[in-house]
Amino acid sequence: MLRFVGVLVAVVVCADAACAQQPPLMQQGPYATPPMVVVVPAQPQRRGGLGGGFVEFLFGDRPAGPIVSAPPPTDRYQRPIYANADPGGGVQSPTPPFDVDPRYMRHEVAYDGNEPPGTVVIDTPNKFLYLVEKDSKAMRYGIGVGRPGFTWAGVHKVSAKKEWPDWVPPPEMIERQPDLPHFMAGGPRNPLGARALYLGSTLYRIHGTNEDWTIGTNVSSGCIRLRNADVIDLYNRVPVGATVVVM
Repeated sequence: MLRFVGVLVAVVVCADAACAQQPPLMQQGPYATPPMVVVVPAQPQRRGGLGGGFVEFLFGDRPAGPIVSAPPPTDRYQRPIYANADPGGGVQSPTPPFDVDPRYMRHEVAYDGNEPPGTVVIDTPNKFLYLVEKDSKAMRYGIGVGRPGFTWAGVHKVSAKKEWPDWVPPPEMIERQPDLPHFMAGGPRNPLGARALYLGSTLYRIHGTNEDWTIGTNVSSGCIRLRNADVIDLYNRVPVGATVVVM
């Protein structure tokens, strides 16, 4: 009897991708960035899923994220900021390593702007969100912002807050991307992440994402996104009625 042995040959297709130039680690003015660590970019790879990146990229190629070798950031009292963070639902680990550039970790910084404590200031070009505190301090969060043509500026109030919000893409988004679901219940795979803060009567939100790699990039259709662990922290600090300044 003859036996035939089939051999399965796997073919791996690789593609090169250029690395975008990173912004400088030090900046001037009230939004000064403290020096962090050197980041070694990882090779690009394909990641799928229904997290925050699904909305805009639909299973596209993206970098695997930086290799992080930084200690956890601390507050003014040298307490680890992420030490006891609750990421919500076990979605992501609250401690390093993160799939995000270390400069975008939550960090308390010096602040000399004119906004009163409790104000949320969104620095769109540099991709930081500041929650102004007393004593010339602010808690700074790394964010993902709108893609070219989708960025905006203005002043609004936080009109509502929701935990694990449902997502209903607006008709304009459905028109641009017909394959999007028309409704997605809140949960770990929802593009709005663990928390959402709604801005006035607009369609814009400050919300979470479980895809850390989008932080520090122009990725959204105008919403401001944070890591789930960070948006939970912000959600607990910012009340309905707080002023949000988008620059």
